[in-house]
Amino acid sequence: MLYPAGLLDWAGHRGGGVRRLFDPSSGRPGEAVFETNLLSRLRDWAQRIAAAEQGTPRVVLLVGGPGNGKTEAVEATIGDLDVALNCRGALVEELAKSYHPPQGKAVPRLVAVDAGAASQPVRDLRIEVVQDASVGGQGNHTPAMLLVQELEAALRSPTGVYICCVNRGVLDDALIYSIDSGLSSSQDLLEAVVRAVSLAPDAPSCWPLEEYPVIAAWPMDAESLVEPTDSREDAPAAAVLGRALDPARWREGGVCQAGSACPFCGSRKLLAGRRETESFLRMLRWFELGTSKRWAFRDLFSLTSYLLAGNGTGHRGASVDPCEWASSLVESDKQAQLQGRPKKDTSAALFWLVSVQYQHALFHRWERGLASSLLQDIRELGLQEDNTAMGLHYFLQSRITGYVPATIAASLDAFVELLDPAMSSPDAEVILWGGAVRLGEFDARFSRSVREGLDFAVGCRALSHNERTLLERLAALDELLAVPRLRLKRPAAANRIQRAVRDFACRITRRSVGARNAAVPDAATLDAFKRVVADADGEGHDLREIANQVEDLLNDDHNFNVSLTTTFGQPLPPSRRRATLVVSRRRVFPRDVAHKGRPRQSICFLDVEVGSTPQPIALTYDLFKAVTDLDHGLSPASLPRSVLALLDTTRARMAGSMVRDRDVRERPTIILGETVAVERYRGRFEAGKRGGRR
Repeated sequence: MLYPAGLLDWAGHRGGGVRRLFDPSSGRPGEAVFETNLLSRLRDWAQRIAAAEQGTPRVVLLVGGPGNGKTEAVEATIGDLDVALNCRGALVEELAKSYHPPQGKAVPRLVAVDAGAASQPVRDLRIEVVQDASVGGQGNHTPAMLLVQELEAALRSPTGVYICCVNRGVLDDALIYSIDSGLSSSQDLLEAVVRAVSLAPDAPSCWPLEEYPVIAAWPMDAESLVEPTDSREDAPAAAVLGRALDPARWREGGVCQAGSACPFCGSRKLLAGRRETESFLRMLRWFELGTSKRWAFRDLFSLTSYLLAGNGTGHRGASVDPCEWASSLVESDKQAQLQGRPKKDTSAALFWLVSVQYQHALFHRWERGLASSLLQDIRELGLQEDNTAMGLHYFLQSRITGYVPATIAASLDAFVELLDPAMSSPDAEVILWGGAVRLGEFDARFSRSVREGLDFAVGCRALSHNERTLLERLAALDELLAVPRLRLKRPAAANRIQRAVRDFACRITRRSVGARNAAVPDAATLDAFKRVVADADGEGHDLREIANQVEDLLNDDHNFNVSLTTTFGQPLPPSRRRATLVVSRRRVFPRDVAHKGRPRQSICFLDVEVGSTPQPIALTYDLFKAVTDLDHGLSPASLPRSVLALLDTTRARMAGSMVRDRDVRERPTIILGETVAVERYRGRFEAGKRGGRR
């Protein structure tokens, strides 16, 4: 099926949502397997299994939530094993039979095949596959119980291979079951697995496990799919986007039902540009860094489907071909231009056409309460017969709920919150026809009139056909609101509508050019943080500088103060009633993190000097941004709550260790109130005024 209609099945709530083993018709958007670091690792593992190399893990656990590509990785690995063992397709065929049982029979939880009998030469090799460890068994056998039993059996088998896809919840349940049942060996094993697949700073090697070399585990949700692979191939996200934009799968430009007004064909043409593609992928990565979340394959497929094919439903909720839906909106808009009575289906048609362009589908949020207040002002001015004014109201009303697929709604909301170009600095620059333009240039012109902003944007070739048409109508409405005959009726209402119209037009323009240029809020800070994370392996200068700045935040000049009269979360008492333990300044430095046998590091950690055992602190984007803002003159009292909470938690953990530290107890310095200082001297305490003699 041609795109964009064919892209509808990429969505997570449609055909692209669930992948079934050895079923080509299920859950494989793009009809291809996208290369990842894990697939490369599994391919090498299959070769080593076939060569019977000593020390090769025989238990593989793929750990992660849904949509991370676990099933695809298993199927690709079975294919690699088939080739490496010279099974000539027999291994894949035998497993496929088990995963396609006769009608009425369920797919078993564990599928086992004698791979050695099908290989050339024949060998003793049994392969067991668990596609989904959350599946239970008969009777009282829970998934956790079965996982424990299967792992115990796999460790006892000298020639068997066990491949299992398991989410973290089942893994935790299995650990709890082994503890409750007194299975000490299984408990030790599962604790090692949980530690290895965690994102903790001291997590050991997971491929293979440090304490169990026969087992290899991999956290599927740890690596970014937006970064190039270790072999310098394109990022999986870039490969997904490239497949969706393949011109061979689209109609030639302008020949779909909606013609040149089709927003989906227009989005494909825009995103096919190198600058637009790089900007889009850059924003996806910045989102990961800013929120500490990862795009899963299912998220990427759903997002691509939404941006290039819409949500697959018309404004009445019926399923519809994207180009046919766009064509129907073009016809509805023509009816609105005949100056008929304003209706939701016709007046808002052009607004909807603009809203599904990828820039506006990506940054989709509008002020929730604006629709109702706008309608009240429209009624006060008697503009109920104006199609543009009512179209704006109808559009804003339709933006409240239900238009973004549920599979990516939460992620897109966070995306807009972090990266909306409408909130970018006026000093941010975008590259347009004629050279670089500051976003403030658009702000200044649209604040005076929509017409002035539109003329400037058209001169820079900044707008699409649909955007330009919409802003032409908004400019006409803006000019109508300036007519004294209308304005004098309700000047306050006219001002409010005029502000809303100009702000709407400016946001449309900012989002259109900002998305194409990745001109988002704090772009420079996000890019700097990306470099710090990428350079963490080498402990570059940037990371050491950040550690020094965090050290300044934690310490009080040359000392570190510990409150002895409060516990964590309590407010400090008045200064005259405080008791404070004073120790020397605590150092902060980059933490050495193990990289061998682990995914590429996705977050940096700093070490805080506390006695003989340094304490780790995560360098989150919020903390990094706070340190950067302090350099630019921000007051420490104005730091975000999340950063203050992180610093307070770190200080509390440090304080707990300090008051128990033997070296500190031997000769402490304590400040009582505002004036009294107490120190231990020659086995006894001596008190005196601060700065004076004892």
